[in-house]
Amino acid sequence: MTKTKDVRQAVDSELTFDPLVDATDIKVVNINGEVALNGTVPSYPQYLEAAVAAQRVDGVKDVHNHLEVKLSAADSRDDPTLTTSANNALMLNATVPDGIEATAHNGDITLTGIVSYGAERSVAELTVGGLTGVRNVKDNIEIINDADTVDVTLNVQEALDRYGLIPDDSDVVVDTSANTVTLSGHVRTWAEHDAVVDAAWMAAGVYEVRDDMYISG
Repeated sequence: MTKTKDVRQAVDSELTFDPLVDATDIKVVNINGEVALNGTVPSYPQYLEAAVAAQRVDGVKDVHNHLEVKLSAADSRDDPTLTTSANNALMLNATVPDGIEATAHNGDITLTGIVSYGAERSVAELTVGGLTGVRNVKDNIEIINDADTVDVTLNVQEALDRYGLIPDDSDVVVDTSANTVTLSGHVRTWAEHDAVVDAAWMAAGVYEVRDDMYISG
């Protein structure tokens, strides 16, 4: 049995095993560890979870999520209703800064506004992503922070040094240019990869994170 077939079958099994994903209409394609998810799922949280499930499988180097959210009639919401629900959810979440607004169009939510940290933008995405009727979330929230580029690099590197999931001998390199952090080097697992990215987004002054890391397994 080839390694290509092993990985594809393992991803299929993991998707079926995951109780948060209906894998009935998902087709998995694997080319040398580059896994593509095609087909449909019935909700946006399942769209996100399917990619997470695939990333858990040994041998997966990257996941290309081409899934489409196909809502049932019962889960569909018109634009005004979904817009109101999303803005109410943002307002009720104390961790979402004031001024973040949501607009819905055919089930796709666009977020706008200004925050000081990438983590605040992520919270806004999660707040609306779980609402019934959401097909996708487009995040146009701007990050504005006057932190110096040197401080940004130092903050990210110190965060990586603190994180328990990131080994002391990690060769991840942090490079900052115009408040954009580029991460390079290799990590062993997707959990380690996500920990590095999360650490970078938590740092003050980070406007964008570019991921050039390699998962070695």
